Amino acid sequence: MTIAEIKKNAEFKMAKTTEALRSELQKIRTGRAHPGILDQVHVDYYGSMVPISQVANVSLLDARTIGVQPWEKGMGPKIEKAIRESELGLNPSSQGDLLRVPMPALTEERRKELTKVARHEGEEAKIAVRNLRRDANEHLKKLLKDKLATEDEERRAQDEVQKLTDRTVAEIDKLVHSKEADIMAV
Repeated sequence: MTIAEIKKNAEFKMAKTTEALRSELQKIRTGRAHPGILDQVHVDYYGSMVPISQVANVSLLDARTIGVQPWEKGMGPKIEKAIRESELGLNPSSQGDLLRVPMPALTEERRKELTKVARHEGEEAKIAVRNLRRDANEHLKKLLKDKLATEDEERRAQDEVQKLTDRTVAEIDKLVHSKEADIMAV
């Protein structure tokens, strides 16, 4: 592995970590409805557990309501039960074939809990980024030890990896901060 490959690999993995955080933060619900909230809810479909999005059309009816339209007639009650039993605290109502999932207004206490969850997710992402930095630095030291790179090249590469880490951590902080502001907005 060359220095350029090590840096490129670290940059790619740090970008993946940021994307993973972005998708995790989307799952934390604010007062507004978001179809991605139901991604983690699984329903029994002929003996196997599948995400709701694979057995129904999930869409927004308005800013505070998600609509779930099952593709098969008999799936409505199963989907309704799965949403009710999930830990999301949602209470769907059936209107013929359509399930309406209203998003309840968040209490101040619940908002504070959700900001803690968002901060925790951000902290986990930062830990992952620091681990990637450590791995990259170990690879660079190994190159130096094997005399495939000079001390100056290794030091310069470590500085670049540190700058990349700092940029990624700043981006993570920005994502978490904007999610906290989103959660606390009434």
